[in-house]
Amino acid sequence: MEHNATTIPPLEISHTRPHRVRPKSSIQFDDTVILQDDHANLIYVGDPIKTNEKYQFAGNEIRTSRYTLLTFLPKNLFIQFHRVAYLYFLAIAALNQLPPLAVFGRTVSLFPLLFVLCVTAIKDAYEDWRRHRSDRNENNRECLVLQSAQFHPMTWKTIQAGDVVKIFADEMIPADMVLLGTSDPSGIAYIQTMNLDGESNLKTRYGRQETASAVSPDACAVSGVIRCEQPNRNIYEFTANMEFNGYKFPLNQSNIVLRGCVVKNTNWIIGVVVYAGQQTKAMLNSAASPSKRSKLESYMNRETFWLSVFLFIMCSVVALGMGLWLVRHKEQLDTLPYYRKTYFNNGPNNGKKYRYYGIPMETFFSFLSSIIVFQIMIPISLYITMELVRLGQSYFMVGDKDMYDANSGSRFQCRSLNINEDLGQIRYVFSDKTGTLTENKMEFHRASVHGKNYGSSLLSEDNNTAAANSGNRRWKLKSEIAVDSELMALLQKDSNRDERNAAHEFFLTLAACNTVIPIISSTFSSCGEGESNEDVEGIDYQGESPDEQALVSAASAYGYTLFERTSGNLVVDVNGEKLRLDVLGLHEFDSVRKRMSVVIRFPDNVIKVLVKGADTSMFNILAHDNAGNNDIWHETQSHLTEYSMQGLRTLVLASRDLSPTELEEWQSMYEDASTSLIDRGAKLRQTAAFIESDLKLLGATGVEDKLQEGVPEAIESLRQAGIKVWVLTGDKQETAISIGLSCKLLSADMQKIIINGTSEVECKNLLADAKVKYGVRSSSRGPQNLKCKTNSRHGGPDIPNHKKSISMPKGNPGKEEGTTAPLALIIDGTSLLFDLATSCRVVLCCRVAPLQKAGIVDLIKSRTDDLTLAIGDGANDVSMIQMADVGVGICGQEGRQAVMASDFAMGQFQFLKRLLLVHGHLNYQRIGYLVLYNFYRNAVFVYILCTAFSTTSALTDWSSVLYSVIYTSIPTIIVGVLDQDLSHRTLLQNPKLYGAGHRHEAYNMQLFWITMIDTLWQSLVLFYIPLLTYKDSTIDIWSMGSLWTISVVILVNVHLAMDINQWAVVTHVAVWGSIVITYGCMVVLDSIPVFPNYGTIYHLASSPRYWMTILLIIIIALLPRFSCKAVYQIFCPSDIQIAREAETMRKHHDGFPS
Repeated sequence: MEHNATTIPPLEISHTRPHRVRPKSSIQFDDTVILQDDHANLIYVGDPIKTNEKYQFAGNEIRTSRYTLLTFLPKNLFIQFHRVAYLYFLAIAALNQLPPLAVFGRTVSLFPLLFVLCVTAIKDAYEDWRRHRSDRNENNRECLVLQSAQFHPMTWKTIQAGDVVKIFADEMIPADMVLLGTSDPSGIAYIQTMNLDGESNLKTRYGRQETASAVSPDACAVSGVIRCEQPNRNIYEFTANMEFNGYKFPLNQSNIVLRGCVVKNTNWIIGVVVYAGQQTKAMLNSAASPSKRSKLESYMNRETFWLSVFLFIMCSVVALGMGLWLVRHKEQLDTLPYYRKTYFNNGPNNGKKYRYYGIPMETFFSFLSSIIVFQIMIPISLYITMELVRLGQSYFMVGDKDMYDANSGSRFQCRSLNINEDLGQIRYVFSDKTGTLTENKMEFHRASVHGKNYGSSLLSEDNNTAAANSGNRRWKLKSEIAVDSELMALLQKDSNRDERNAAHEFFLTLAACNTVIPIISSTFSSCGEGESNEDVEGIDYQGESPDEQALVSAASAYGYTLFERTSGNLVVDVNGEKLRLDVLGLHEFDSVRKRMSVVIRFPDNVIKVLVKGADTSMFNILAHDNAGNNDIWHETQSHLTEYSMQGLRTLVLASRDLSPTELEEWQSMYEDASTSLIDRGAKLRQTAAFIESDLKLLGATGVEDKLQEGVPEAIESLRQAGIKVWVLTGDKQETAISIGLSCKLLSADMQKIIINGTSEVECKNLLADAKVKYGVRSSSRGPQNLKCKTNSRHGGPDIPNHKKSISMPKGNPGKEEGTTAPLALIIDGTSLLFDLATSCRVVLCCRVAPLQKAGIVDLIKSRTDDLTLAIGDGANDVSMIQMADVGVGICGQEGRQAVMASDFAMGQFQFLKRLLLVHGHLNYQRIGYLVLYNFYRNAVFVYILCTAFSTTSALTDWSSVLYSVIYTSIPTIIVGVLDQDLSHRTLLQNPKLYGAGHRHEAYNMQLFWITMIDTLWQSLVLFYIPLLTYKDSTIDIWSMGSLWTISVVILVNVHLAMDINQWAVVTHVAVWGSIVITYGCMVVLDSIPVFPNYGTIYHLASSPRYWMTILLIIIIALLPRFSCKAVYQIFCPSDIQIAREAETMRKHHDGFPS
């Protein structure tokens, strides 16, 4: 059973009863109740000056911006230069500023780096300006602060710890405050925490009765000292105590309201600020989720390294060649081109050295100059191009109407732009169950009461007049609840007193042992045939757990309606009789005990402990005093197994009476533990164990959590795509298996390997037995991309038959000796996942804690090269989502914490199919091609220079810069955003096409080197054909450079056009328009008299040889590529190429749209 355990606020000890001297508890705690002052924050209520004179707490002004006007430039540049490639380009630009190395113009050489830095800086500045504006609006809000015994308006930023603040309904809370009193005489307040954790359900918070009586709407007579823990980010816990009027009492999370929450259904609240500004829990939790980088980008850095090595070799060859050339011609340097050793003019410098530094230094300078010339091989434009392409891809993902959830009104969210392409290579999906695969909308279906099973004959509540019928008053639930007629009859009759009493306590426990808030709506009259007028009041329940809401609603349907709750009391309508119960204390649910309990005083002064929890934590604290109880215990266990097999979520209910002596000892222990500032949780668990023992079993519940729409189909498609789906749930094994079967995660023909050990040794033995029994052999290398990083104790797993799959439920494996059927592995949360699990395609992990979920994801990440995706909807999934390579949050019933921590967010699990199979595939194909093309289009521009190794360039400075920035960038971006190799329909109908990402078909080392070989060929063609064509002509070097420039632009664009899969109008405009723009820019540059290339384009374009040369370059350069593509597609077509041909044939056949 999964609970949002930490969100359950404990109720305080009731102080309506007279105080009595209690005997000292027989159980002693190890530390004092009050923490020493140097270990705790001391807050003097209403006295901020005294509070802050010693500790200097943070003010309430917040700042979420990164920069100021003074720090923006240095800080932003420092952050940007964390990208190592930028340091490389900075070094290149710096080298070009040295006079001996000024290959390009000094100003022009800085332009590409400055352009990239400025674009990023402008984006960062705009984002930070928005943060500054938001901070200014937030800090200048106003609220009422107590000063000189009266409330005066003050801005939020002036509030300090110790200030007493008054907040009205629907206003936001400015700081973390301990409630002193509210408009409700009992001190209760209703809070909406949407801004903090995304949960829309109202939460109850309580002002202590001691302080609530001293608070009025216009004044606050409370003075005292609050000792609280140091500021921390845990929004579900608060440990403090308060001294007031000589009394000392505990404060916990139910007594504090946090910054960002909104007051609801309460006229006003008054509280004292304990944490302000940056020390509030909201601000401490505002840190961004860890940044992630795509795997393809890491591969790209690997290729960049190899290009750097190649660049170094080329520069070394050029430098060596220059040194040898200088040695050979050292006596002729003044009469040869490219070098001058001395001045020729008749001025004062005649005969002196002309920028000549000797052969060794000239060789060294040649090496550095070569780096400057060839640095374009490592493209600076690639980084900004990738950012723009990812932005465009995200726009289309967000706008995909097929990923819009109409039920919740939520559309797809792309919260990270760095990992779009990783969506196309996911191998493992780790999914939460509740709220992710299921709807997290609970319906009460089955009940086991006093050893008898109910729920087989269900009637609608409206058809059962006994349901919640209270004489002249009847409660109308918001949702219709089906009730069991036999169980209803049991509650009405007087026979079998024990059974009826058990049923009475059963539903009383459902109504009382919870933290839900009853919301009563309008009253109206109804008059049926033969019935008198009845007052029908609508009632709804707000709770932090959908399970609790379902159970309380079920109790109401059976005549036990909770309709009033205060800080120390609750009122239940039991079939028309008002039953007021005193709440003496509540032990909240926690993941250690896996149960919650409430201590209730009935009107006849009988004290009972009502407990509910998971079966594993309940059965070992039940009383076994007679055979009758043991029979009930065994019957209930069989019913629980039956419910779990049906996929129901189960809880066990029990109770016991407390004697006056036990009550007093528990109260003493409870008060000591609840006021402690050290290990309060452990001490409260110890106190709970004192009363949670020797319980009488009342029964068990079965609540249904239906599967979301489209989940089975989505999981089946993911499986066909070669993606391994693991489900990590906190539910018991039988429930997890049932859900696994219903959502097609598990199939009936699978053999289940069940690992259900409670120790590492037991797990090792179970795993070893399973490996032998099912033919799973260990090897140094597992399937697919499994790394050889296994523990020394265990080898990597392998399955010889590729048809075998392993998934996970709990139970006994059965009789499948030597079978070849698919395998299913089921592991309990207390077990360890070893090598066997990595060879599983389907895995079910039961009873898993949140940190265990993250540990399981980390296990796969650390031991394989495969990409992982984690998907969940609750706060307990945050660590798993952040651990995975890709995190997906579901906008569900459990708030938005998972969404806020995720990289992508969507409304339903079924959208994951479209996200991966369509957008993931397309993004990977596009980015993979984009990276290879960018390496190609920059490297092809590096041609051999027959200039005596002097690195003299035939191109103008502006042509070199504009080539990457303008001439060829726009087509790359358009194709990277819009190109589509297959239609969405084809990708969804053929999930196996997703395997192209697993096989790295779009980007791999082999493709990179093939591209580099093709690039070398095209560079040679581009250089030598114009050289041979104009061999006997008289055109100068600038004319040749102009021909090379236009030829390379046309060449790379035709090359791109050969690879485009889907043409659109904007694609035509981008590709062919870039050629037109290049000609336009060249005409402008060649029309400026001060440039050395003045007039060259006019002279060249008038010659037929010019156009024939360009045509010859395109044909010869692209002929090998065209031939290889044709041969490859005819004789070795890929799955994608086959699917494209089938799609084309289908289009012609039935007009299927792309």
